[in-house]
Order: sequence, then C-alpha cells, then structure tokens
Amino acid sequence: MLRQYFRIKEKYKDAILFFRVGDFYETFGEDARIASKELGIALTSRSRGSRGRGEARIPMAGVPHHAAEPYIRQLIERGYKVAICEQIDAPSTASTKVKGGIEHREVVRLITPGTVIEDALLEERSSNYLLSLNILASKAGIAFVDVSTGEFFLTEFNDDEQHATLRGEIERLKPAEILVPQSLEHAFIEDVAKNVAITRYDDFYFDYEEAYSRILKFYGVISLEGFGCEGMKAAISAAGALISYLIDTQKRVLTHIKKPKTFFISDFMVVDSITLRNLEIFKNIRDGSQRGTLLSVIDKTLTGMGSRLLKRNLRFPLKDVAEINRRLEAVSELHEDILTRAELREILREISDLERITARISLGSANARDLVALKKSLKQLSELREALKKCKSQKLREILRSLRDFSAVVELIERAIVEEPPTTVKEGGIIKEGFDAELDELRRIKRESRQWLADFERRERARTGIKLKVGYNKVFGFYIEVKKAFATKVPREYIRKQTLTDAERFVTEELKAFEAKFLSAEERIKALEYEIFERIRREVARYAREIQSVAAKIAELDMLLSFAEVASANRYCRPQVDDGSEIVIRGGRHPVVEHQVEDFVPNDVVLNEENRLIILTGPNMSGKSTFLRQIALIVLLAQIGSFVPADYAKIGIVDRIFTRVGAYDDLSMGQSSFMVEMSETANILNNATARSLVILDEIGRGTSTLDGLSIAWAVASYLHGKVKAKTLFATHFHELTELASSLEHAKCFFVSVEERNNQIFFVRKVKAGKGSRSYGIQVAELAGLPEEVIEHAKAVLKMLEARQARRRSVGEESEEKASESIRRDARCKEAGEEQEAAMRVLEELKSLHLDEISPREALNKLYELKSEIERAGK
Repeated sequence: MLRQYFRIKEKYKDAILFFRVGDFYETFGEDARIASKELGIALTSRSRGSRGRGEARIPMAGVPHHAAEPYIRQLIERGYKVAICEQIDAPSTASTKVKGGIEHREVVRLITPGTVIEDALLEERSSNYLLSLNILASKAGIAFVDVSTGEFFLTEFNDDEQHATLRGEIERLKPAEILVPQSLEHAFIEDVAKNVAITRYDDFYFDYEEAYSRILKFYGVISLEGFGCEGMKAAISAAGALISYLIDTQKRVLTHIKKPKTFFISDFMVVDSITLRNLEIFKNIRDGSQRGTLLSVIDKTLTGMGSRLLKRNLRFPLKDVAEINRRLEAVSELHEDILTRAELREILREISDLERITARISLGSANARDLVALKKSLKQLSELREALKKCKSQKLREILRSLRDFSAVVELIERAIVEEPPTTVKEGGIIKEGFDAELDELRRIKRESRQWLADFERRERARTGIKLKVGYNKVFGFYIEVKKAFATKVPREYIRKQTLTDAERFVTEELKAFEAKFLSAEERIKALEYEIFERIRREVARYAREIQSVAAKIAELDMLLSFAEVASANRYCRPQVDDGSEIVIRGGRHPVVEHQVEDFVPNDVVLNEENRLIILTGPNMSGKSTFLRQIALIVLLAQIGSFVPADYAKIGIVDRIFTRVGAYDDLSMGQSSFMVEMSETANILNNATARSLVILDEIGRGTSTLDGLSIAWAVASYLHGKVKAKTLFATHFHELTELASSLEHAKCFFVSVEERNNQIFFVRKVKAGKGSRSYGIQVAELAGLPEEVIEHAKAVLKMLEARQARRRSVGEESEEKASESIRRDARCKEAGEEQEAAMRVLEELKSLHLDEISPREALNKLYELKSEIERAGK
C-alpha cells in the first residue's frame, strides 16, 4: 500500500495527499508531519514492512473521511493544495483489486485555493478567484475564473507601468491563487503578487497556439471572435492555460464554466487597493473587520450571488453613463414603489445561491439537499415574474424577460427527491416512494423483513421457552441473544457467535439465510438510490447554462433592491450622472460616519474647471478627513448606480479615485511611513488625469516642517497646473493657503471651530476662507493628555510665539534700515559709485538675519529688495 501511496505522491509533489484507507484519509511521511502541525492532529508512525524487522518507521496522520472538509479548509486557507485519492473499487469486489489484493486508488480531484467549490470551504458572500497571467512581448494578459460559480473574465493591457497595472489589478481582485508560467521570473511575481498562493505551470500550456486550440475545443467553437478577444494573444494564452489547469485539477466535465467575458480596464473606474483601504470599502483600518465599512452600510442583499455582484461592482465601478442611468432608473422605481420592493425582497428570501448550486450540479458534487434547494428557488420564479410585471424601467423589464420557465426541472425533483434528504448520497433515504418500481419492490422486501424478524423472534421464544431477543449490529450482523441463566436450554442447532458478560449470542442457518437476503436488499437499495440520484442530477445539469443566466439576473435584481432599500432607510438622493467634468454635492454626508455620531453635519462642495483645487484647513478632529472621504464615497456610489447620501448630487464621470491619507509603516518592504507616503503620492502624480478625483490628507507631515511644506506646495501646484485633476487637499500648513492667491483655479476652505473660554467646540461646517489656527493644544486637552503636559505645552507655545514676535520686530527694523541704505546706495550708483553701492547692499543683507526668520518672511524681504539689488549691479 505504501508503494502505491508513494507512486501516486510522485505525481502530486506540491500537494498534501489525502489517501483513502477504509473510513479515513491518511497522510504519510512529510505530508503527515505538515498535517499534524497545521491541523493539530496526532502524529503516529508505522513500520514500512509487514514483518517489522527493524525497518524505518514512517510518520502517519489521518482524519475521518466523513468529516474531512473542516481539515481541508484549514489547509487551503494556509495556502496548501490537497489531492483527494479515493478507493475506486468497492471493498467487496475482490476480483477487481490490483495485484497483491490492494484496492485500486486514484486521485479524483486536486483542491487548490483557487478551485474550491464546496460551501463549507468558501465564504458564501465572496468570490473565490483563480487568476492566470502571462507576459507576451510588451503586453500582459490576465484571465480569472470563479470555479464555484463559473464566472470567467479576461483582459489585456499594454503600458509603460506594466508591473504597476498588474499589481493594481491583482490587489483589486484579491485572487485566492495565481497561475503563472514556470519560466516567469521570481522577482516579477514577488513584485506584482504578495500574500497569494502562486502555482507555477508548464510553459507549454501558456503557448499561444496551444492555448487558442484548448479554448476552441473546450467551448466547441471555431474562432474566438464571438468572445471579443480575437488577437489578444497574452490574454488568450493566460485563459487557455487556466482551462488546462482546471481540467487537470478537477478531473471532470466543466460544463458550468461560462464563456469568457472580455473587458478592458479603461471601461471602469480604477479603484486601487490603497483607495479601497483608505476609504474603508470592505475592511476597516482599525481591526480589518467589516464593521464600520461602506459595505456594511450598503449591502442589504438577500442572496450570496447578489452580495458577490455588489462587491464586484465596488471593485469595478462603471464609466458608462447610459448603463449607470439605467441602474439609477431601476433603483428609483424600486425606491418609490415600497410595496413592490417589499414583495420582491420577500420572494428573494426564498431563493438560494443558484450560481453555486448549479456549479456543484454540473461538477457532479451536488447532494440531494442542493437539488431540493434548487427546486424551491426555481418555484419562486413564477412569483418573481408576476411581481416584476408591474415595473416599467428598462433594467427591470430586461430582468423580467430573462426569467425562464423551469417547470420540467421542478417537476422532476418534486417527484423524485424527498423533502428533507440526508447530506450523504450513498446511504439511501433520498428517493421518494413511487418514483422507481424496482426500488419500491426492494423497499417492500425490507419492510417485510422487519415483520419476518418479529415473527422469527416470537416463534423461537415459543419453541425454546427462552426469553431471547433478535438483534443486529454492523460487526456481527443478525444474532439471537440469550441470557446466561438460560444457557442450558439453548438448542443444539444454535451456533455460538459472540460471548458477552451476561449473555451469549447465537445464529441459526435460517437466520443466516435471511441475513444474506436482507443485506443484499439493503445494499441494492443504497446502490439503486445513488444510481437514480445521479441520473436525476445529470438531467438537471442539462439546464445549467440557462439557470446560470437566470441566476445572474436575479443577482442584479438583488443588488438593485439593496440600493433602493438603503436609499429609503437613509434618505439618499438620486444623483445626476453625466459626461461633464463637474462634481456638485449639496448636503453631502459620510454614509458610515452618519450612523456613528449624533447630528451629523452635512456639507457642500463644488469641483469644476474653475475650481479644481480645494485647500482645506482646520484642526485635528474637526472633520476634515470625513469631509474628504465622503466626497470620494459619494462619487463611487453614484458610479455603481446607487443613490447617494446627499440632498443633491451632480457627478461628472471620474476615471480614477486616488487617496493619500494616514501614515503607516510598511515594515514588510522596509519602508518608513514617509517613504510610503511619497510612494503613494508619486503613484498619484504619475497616473492621475484631468478626469481623476484626488484626495490628499496631510501630505508632507512625515518629515521636517520646511521639507514637508515645500513638498506639499509643489504637489498641489503640479496637480493644479500640470495634471488638472479635481483635488481636495487637507493640510495643517497654513502657509499653503497662499497658493489660492497665486493659482487661478484654487480656493481655500476651512472647517469652522468655535472658541469659548479657551475651549474649542467643533462645528464641523466647511466654509470658504482660510483657517487661522490649528488648535493643537486644545485638541490634545480634549484627547485627555495630563494637565501638567497641557500647561507645559502652553508655556512653551507662549515662549515660541514671543521669540517669533521679537524676530519679526527685529526683521522689520532691519528692513527699514536696509531700505534707507539701499536708497542711499542707489543715489551713489547714480553718481557713478557702483562698487561701493554693491558692497553696502551686501552688508545690509547680512544685517537682515535672514536665517533667523521664517522662509516666507525672508523671501518677502528679498523680493522687496530685488529691484534695488539689481540696480546695485553685480
């Protein structure tokens, strides 16, 4: 058996081999050590040889086959692959065993992080992507599939920042596993993919010709023009390799994998991983949970497939104005018609995850409960059609037209499968009475057997005079149990079978003959039920593509209903979305924060060609960051077709949302918080366009004040003049507000604060103008710093303010002296004393003590003297 194990293991070196031995999946050798450590199960050992004469012992660890899923899930979550190796022959079929009497075994499936289909191994409301990538010449191609639903996408791109684009797409999709050519450089993979299971696959499968041929054969087509990807060599090679990998790992027909949808990154708003993190779309920054995220507010979907579609849209917001407005029209209708919305939501509550059920049916892994869930879900379609007949919007009418009649499937499952079947499919109890004549006859024999046993027990008691009983267990079969007190009365024809403490168990020839007949019927019932179930499952699988199509539309309806429900509950408005360049929001609110605080203060904003840079000042805790984030979230919501938290919103399509907020160290990359800040800022400056929305919060604060101010000044100027992106720039550098005077399309705003009795009160209202103070010490006091520290800070502040005032006074006096001297030197110059005048100017410049005053004051003084200096000559 071990020779057989290691022969199979040789083919699956990179996987943990679950080797079926009786009722257990066993692991051996290094696999056993890994399984024991990762799963917390006992590590034992056995001799390699049957005689046990000093042979080296081999580590061994196993799990029960009927409870293997939780263990497999743990291994998959840790990035391992698991090869499932089953006994192909029934234990009783000795004639079919391989030489030596060993059961024939084969790997029936390779489970990898990206190929999981079991509900117990998946997150119900999240997609599980397997992504394949390849580089051909200057182009990168990616293809990704969710095996649990059959969704299949591919794209290709070509730009100077290939690494950055690939990295961004991988981070946006969050695949569970990435498939790459064997020859692809390790450094490249490490650059574009972090914390993802990487599988290297033979370069042969990524060959363009081989991949193209594989796709044609898989879908039974003669060209890829119908898929919209003809000529996209890098994408096709990635997609073909992905299909080959699925065939290798799943080892079954994959009819549920949909035809690939070709998309282009330029068709969607780019929301990179940094923006997803900073805006807390899926996870909050504090503990990484879903609590306090945008998703937690807007996901009111009732099905797993609706939730997964919503998440995909949050990662890929639309830029198609027409499609956005079709969604908004549908949401508006559902929002206004409360009764229809409630009726539709009640119907959706009864619909299971059709996408994943259909995938399991197609793959032959669905159980009877899956079929019952499918039947109940399909029965809801007639009610869904009736409810949607009232709707008039184009999108809802499209959904109505897509809802096909599956009465044949419903009728088949209704006739065949019991209402509450067991989870296993090989132990019987699945098929209804009256569905199959042979099965009914076998069940009749089994029922009559019970009566025969009762009659046999009664007859033997009367014949022997013993108070015996007839029983059964799986080890010894049927038996006659006699208490030891009656041992002397046992007839001679009774054959002893087992001895207990206070009883003996026997069998007779008659009972043995009955047992053979009974067990034969029992086994045949189980086998026949499984045969019938498989036949029904195959019949239902013929409708898989049609059911998948309907499931996609139900998912879309679920998402639109969620938008309408959220809009109604939270007073959202329908945004006006167009191709213009203007963003106008009145009474805008943060969709998450408004639920966390009392009396949230709404604010307005206008961003357009005349006002494309807003410099925002205000103390910490005043609400600057909330204001910035809510604008980005409102734009994002509008472009997925949702209503938005505002009184009025007009949104011109945005191609990307960039955010640079907060400070953190990326220790894994050896980067300080300032380096991370500069890297993210560089990404924005290099990739933003005039169509982008840029959110910057406290740029430059990670270094010295002068350096930080200089960087912030330069970044704001570049975004305004060179990129022309719509930018909101929050800062504590009050000197930055002077930019509004020098830049044509920049304006200053501040978050107002009220100060009473040396205490501050946050008003949280954004107003036009410049903030004058940061109120740092007051905020520190509100945060609970010890009183001694606060008083010390106030004293230091007074000292620094007095020193600055003295320098300013000295500077003004020196400036007056310098001006008089320059005027005198100018007169000397006019008289021909150029050299002497120049020397005097240099002396006067030294007397200004430029190194002791602020850079801004020094620059102002130099500019005032500039003309006089120039007149003094070189």
